[in-house]
Amino acid sequence: MKILPDYEHMEYRDVYTCLLHRYRHILGLWQPDIGPYGGLLNVVVDGLFIIGWMYLPPHDPHVDDPMRFKPLFRIHLMERKSATVECMYGHRGPHNGHVQIVKKDEFSTKCNQTDHHRMSGGRQEEFRTWLREEWGRTLEDIFHEHMQELILMKFIYTSQYDNCLTYRRIYLPPSHPDDLIRPGLFKGTYGSHGLEIVMLSFHGKHARGTKITGDPNIPAGQQTVEIDLRHRIHLPDIESLRDFNELSRIVLEVREQVRQEQQQEGGPEDAAGLGRQSPQPCAEPPAEQAKGPGDGGAEAAAEPPAQSGQGQPFVLPVGVSSRNEDYPRTCRMCFYGTGLIAGHGFTSPERTPGVFVLFDEDRFGFIWLELKSFSLYSRVQAAFRNADAPSPQAFEEMLKNIQSLAS
Repeated sequence: MKILPDYEHMEYRDVYTCLLHRYRHILGLWQPDIGPYGGLLNVVVDGLFIIGWMYLPPHDPHVDDPMRFKPLFRIHLMERKSATVECMYGHRGPHNGHVQIVKKDEFSTKCNQTDHHRMSGGRQEEFRTWLREEWGRTLEDIFHEHMQELILMKFIYTSQYDNCLTYRRIYLPPSHPDDLIRPGLFKGTYGSHGLEIVMLSFHGKHARGTKITGDPNIPAGQQTVEIDLRHRIHLPDIESLRDFNELSRIVLEVREQVRQEQQQEGGPEDAAGLGRQSPQPCAEPPAEQAKGPGDGGAEAAAEPPAQSGQGQPFVLPVGVSSRNEDYPRTCRMCFYGTGLIAGHGFTSPERTPGVFVLFDEDRFGFIWLELKSFSLYSRVQAAFRNADAPSPQAFEEMLKNIQSLAS
């Protein structure tokens, strides 16, 4: 503390009482309430500051690039006995803000000087600046008219909040030795919506991908994909795999088997699973446009597992679109899954069949049969503090809460 002139007269007790203790409940991971878009905020202690960092996916479609982040607010002691909250939004430096702890696991921020968010060139300059930061390009670089509309819609919607937001706590998923891979946060390609953040978690015989950030088709908080770990799909040889009809035949065959099993069990599939079952290794919704997110078959599950490190050649079938052509050309295993798609405004949502493709510990993909598109997901490597769930039950409750809010 002595090396910082502004703090040379501070006492340790003041720092603890007025800063660390008072704001201890806002440390950790949070999801802002920004309509369908959501977000990811990590509040940490950094020296003598408490800082709220908003994490953003890399620019589309570079899913393997590291996350970007920017400060939204900071709290520190400007004088003894009094903590100062500053809004960091905009490009004109820190200015007066406010943080209110609403209730357990919820807080809100407010900017008291929103004029600091304005730019001299007006809304056009603000939009151009936001576009460079959000997408890494100009509107002239984006030729797809539908994508231009989605981008403009997101800017208009999100900028109206002016950093006056409500945040709800989220946890990282707990891990278990039997998990297929380590659960956590992933960046995924979602067609014209760009890259979005998805949380992969394991629930007995199923795995789920829950959106932390979302879009007008499938909002944040919704379950974008579900993987049935009981039904492994063995891909055909590489030439047969290029035939979309052949892959579709295999997947629909497995879907029929799943339906028959559900009927025999006397009810819908238990999404949470009834216990853990270690899988055996093997080998966009993107565009969400009209509707969007958002020799194998079932008998192949009886084949012996592949050894660790082994894989099989992989290629997308002809006609399946991908935002990122630089996807892995070998995979470790595949499973039957379903993906959530819907019209704009989350209208007429439905789960449709697809293929979960595990490439390695840090990357997986999902082939959306109905959309004829492919999402590639890459692990978020950032380390988040104060983000672990106190119990598996607390994590499950959190998932239910964010999904109910999204609905």
